[in-house]
Amino acid sequence: MTTLTSSDDESQTDESEVLTTDESALHADSFDGIADAVESAVVGKRSVVRLALVAMLAGGHLLLEDVPGVGKTTLARAIASCVRGDVGRIQFTPDLLPSDVTGVTVFNQGTREFDFHPGPVFSNIVIADEINRASPKTQSALLEVMEEQAVTVDGVRHAVASPFLVVATQNPVEMDGTYRLPEAQLDRFLMRLSLGHADPTSELAIIRGNRLTTPEDVPARTDPEGMDEIAAASRRVHVEDSLYEYVVRIATATRSHPELTVGLSTRATVAMANVMRVQALSVGRSFVTPDDVKDLVLPVWAHRLILSPEASVGGRSGADILQELLRTVPAPQPRLSQAAGG
Repeated sequence: MTTLTSSDDESQTDESEVLTTDESALHADSFDGIADAVESAVVGKRSVVRLALVAMLAGGHLLLEDVPGVGKTTLARAIASCVRGDVGRIQFTPDLLPSDVTGVTVFNQGTREFDFHPGPVFSNIVIADEINRASPKTQSALLEVMEEQAVTVDGVRHAVASPFLVVATQNPVEMDGTYRLPEAQLDRFLMRLSLGHADPTSELAIIRGNRLTTPEDVPARTDPEGMDEIAAASRRVHVEDSLYEYVVRIATATRSHPELTVGLSTRATVAMANVMRVQALSVGRSFVTPDDVKDLVLPVWAHRLILSPEASVGGRSGADILQELLRTVPAPQPRLSQAAGG
């Protein structure tokens, strides 16, 4: 099979563990089948559906920033149905308590012991609706579980389900009663996506009742174990050192950029390393290319950047700065060669 190597850089991946072409194609077919099933309920949003699935397989979480009524909840429920997962929904409000998210320990009079009653986070897909309406204290209840897939209540650690995906929604328009998401929480979202309004053709199909299925009726194409299998295969995707260095060069440039007060963290670079493997596997490749990084830079990194006051007033965005860095930071020019495992 063909994979990417460089005359100067050696991959740190054991070539005997690199996916074969047939394995890559098989997993890509499975990915396409899942995406097709989800898109039967989320019409005309192929690219967003695929990115959402990539995030889930990479062990990350989604922040859907969009106006109400464009299908954010439908997307989450459709993914859950397709992978035979269960859904927990949390409607974030100013009076929501951390225990309403994680669960609570209650004394059982019959057994004379404390019983743990799990909260909505103990689901495969957790919909955190209007997350920026809750207080910072309640929002912080998600920090541990999003990073470690476990919650600690009264000193006892409880693991959540696998696969685990938080799909949080927020309205991009400033409204009364909202709180700004802390930087630490934004950094825990693997991607920020926007569904946007349906195109006229898709919207006509929806209002005519031609949508193929409801989210709950999306056909199951895999199960949590199958998702874990694809995720494990992605970790065998070949990445050459020059691509890791490319990721670090872009991240380093953000940390000294004059228009940014907070650049990309190490968590952000690790996230990119994970997600670019899944992205390559989703299209049937057993190796990562520079284009995989470029395609993922905005959804994976733009929301993590904190602009200086002057840049914000000037109407700049994190996406603007990243696009400029993609033009100025040189991408590696690897050459194709034969690698073991084909």
